[in-house]
Amino acid sequence: MMAAFAELERDMIRERTMAGLGAARAQGRTGGRPMIPDILAAARARHANGESPTQIAKALGISRASIYQHMPTSNT
Repeated sequence: MMAAFAELERDMIRERTMAGLGAARAQGRTGGRPMIPDILAAARARHANGESPTQIAKALGISRASIYQHMPTSNT
């Protein structure tokens, strides 16, 4: 019986969380840590010089996913 209530509560929490995230997205807000403008500029410059996203990420000490997220045209 207690497990059923716990599962119901968990589902309600999940629904509220997803609704909150959806509302934030509708207002134009996104989650995650913001990219530092200097690092983003350096990443764009390196990409313009032909470096791969993996090389850029290693050189700047950020994840490759961050490169793809903030520079969607860098699909090389």
